[in-house]
Amino acid sequence: MDSALKASTSIEIETGKSEEKVKRSLAKTVSWRVVGTVATFLISWLITGALTLAFSIGIIELISKLVLYFLHERAWNKIKWGK
Repeated sequence: MDSALKASTSIEIETGKSEEKVKRSLAKTVSWRVVGTVATFLISWLITGALTLAFSIGIIELISKLVLYFLHERAWNKIKWGK
């Protein structure tokens, strides 16, 4: 396993390819949004006391931030700084 990791790293260094794949960006996007949406839902519910309103806020937040985060990740992936 360790030698496979070293080989993979050396290939990345030689080819200059350390770019994430779209599938990885999508997986990170979805997992982060689940965490964020649960937090938003709970906070909304605590503040409003209304389960339906909290759910509506959570759904709107989920969809908008999924799209924004994915676009943000893909844009940063094109920036060479720090790689």
